[in-house]
Amino acid sequence: MTTINATEARADLYNVIAKALDEPIRITSKRGTVVMVSEEEWENILETIYLMGVPGLKEDIEEGRRLPKDRLVRWKSSDI
Repeated sequence: MTTINATEARADLYNVIAKALDEPIRITSKRGTVVMVSEEEWENILETIYLMGVPGLKEDIEEGRRLPKDRLVRWKSSDI
């Protein structure tokens, strides 16, 4: 993760935003540190936090990873 200070970020905001679309940017200041991420990355983070809060989901995923490939079932949205 690239780290820059707030003065550099302010001076080159357009390019900082462009770079944050590809990777998180850490911006430091005297008052603290923030991380700039793309909206897509932020949505992914929120979704992960939500899914990790679903009771038993993590364990079900881990159990599925341990299944032999011949026991896996391919799911299609048309199966609903």
